[in-house]
Amino acid sequence: MLILAATPIGNLGDASRRLIDALGSVTIIAAEDTRTAIHLMRALGIENRPRLIALHEHNEVEKAAEIVELARSTDVLVLTDAGMPAISDPGFPLVAAAASAGVIVTALPGPSAVVTALALSGLPTDRFTFEGFLPRKGRVAYFGALAAEQRTMVFFESPNRLAESLADLATALGDDRRVVVCRELTKLHEEVRRGTAAELAAWAAEGVRGEICIVVAGSPPPTHDLASGIAQVQALVESGSRLRDASAEVADATGLSRRELYEGALKLRS
Repeated sequence: MLILAATPIGNLGDASRRLIDALGSVTIIAAEDTRTAIHLMRALGIENRPRLIALHEHNEVEKAAEIVELARSTDVLVLTDAGMPAISDPGFPLVAAAASAGVIVTALPGPSAVVTALALSGLPTDRFTFEGFLPRKGRVAYFGALAAEQRTMVFFESPNRLAESLADLATALGDDRRVVVCRELTKLHEEVRRGTAAELAAWAAEGVRGEICIVVAGSPPPTHDLASGIAQVQALVESGSRLRDASAEVADATGLSRRELYEGALKLRS
């Protein structure tokens, strides 16, 4: 069996009982950095000495087949340096290979910088999208492509590029777009900064350290006036829809009153 195990993103106290038990009993661990895995086990007081296999972004594709075959007959614990494997960390090719080969994959859930930042942000959490690490170049165009995204967006970024990225975000999405920067989550110097894109770009220009999550408010839904809604109803009627059905369809799409759409279109017909 392949076991994806979430590890603490900062505070060792977040290590789950299931993670500790697995670290103490498995015979094989595939780790993003074997030194980090050893350090984690020592910090948690675990004396187990499993076989360690390095599984990182440079070798995960070529290592996948070997690890999947091992997982056919024994449990293989998969670790990244922090958080859940396969989420902006090594693991996806391995999981895909295991699923294709019919090998069971399970997970030991735990700390996640993505959902922790989202929960702390104070921005809508009912619908969100995780966009991973921001590109090093072309960020204005990258953010521009997300201008119409209505869901809350979560990104990872390097502290060295944070100020430039926030300035690019302000250029593409507007100075007043609401943004939250979460720094050093679960660690001693945890910090959550809320403000507009322009305000946080100015703050970050002074220099920021640590692991960074950026949470960005989605675009407000487009507004629809009654006149344009009635015009849409008319267009649907002209294409063959019944007036009542057309009014209902436009009302569902725009949030406008079905009755007002129906009556407005009906007056234009008389």
